Amino acid sequence: MKHSYMKSMVVACLATLSFIGFNATATAATNYKVVKGDSLWKLGKRYSVTIDDIKKLNNRQGDMIYIGETLAIPSKTKVLAAETTEPSTAEPANTAKPEPKPEAKPADQETPAVSISASEKDLLARLVEAEAKGESYEGKVGVATVVLNRVDSPKFPDTVTGVIKQVVGKAYAFSPVQNGSINKPASEDSKKAVEQALTRKDRLDDSIYFYNPKTATDNWIRSRAVIKTIDHHVFAK
Repeated sequence: MKHSYMKSMVVACLATLSFIGFNATATAATNYKVVKGDSLWKLGKRYSVTIDDIKKLNNRQGDMIYIGETLAIPSKTKVLAAETTEPSTAEPANTAKPEPKPEAKPADQETPAVSISASEKDLLARLVEAEAKGESYEGKVGVATVVLNRVDSPKFPDTVTGVIKQVVGKAYAFSPVQNGSINKPASEDSKKAVEQALTRKDRLDDSIYFYNPKTATDNWIRSRAVIKTIDHHVFAK
């Protein structure tokens, strides 16, 4: 009698859980081995997560990563409660409601493809302001895009700060860093240009250089393949 009573209680509990059901969101992680050319920015872009997400999961403060180390890359997965397979003598009522279909995202609405810190956004906006002041909004977006393309290229440092403050020979790669004009605050247009560069699909064919042909004195830069000219700047790779 006791065993029969206990079995009845277990079946009743399982049937109740099966009827109610539940959804929970758990954080899963993918182990990734760092190779040459990788950066937190690239990994965030590849796995659609933020740099802060990766740093938090790996208990990391800085942005430096090293070839050969293994990083945990966060991802979101749905975990569903298992349904009981015990047969039920009662006929369940059909109370389930159809799930609403997700609203379609407008074709012109883009999801940010790159995530950088607020301080790096400000630094990049100040560089754009100094390099493209007086240029059109499109020209400002182009300058920001070149910096992001450099971060994505194995030829350059793998962070926005590293690219902007890179030293080539005995001088900084960008003249506004050399002459101090990068320290001036950015305009709203320059800030917006950075935001658009972070989400734009057009990467200017991966251009990693821009220059003013009227003032450039380096003949080597003129030998690079020209992708596009915007206002006074030539964009090349």
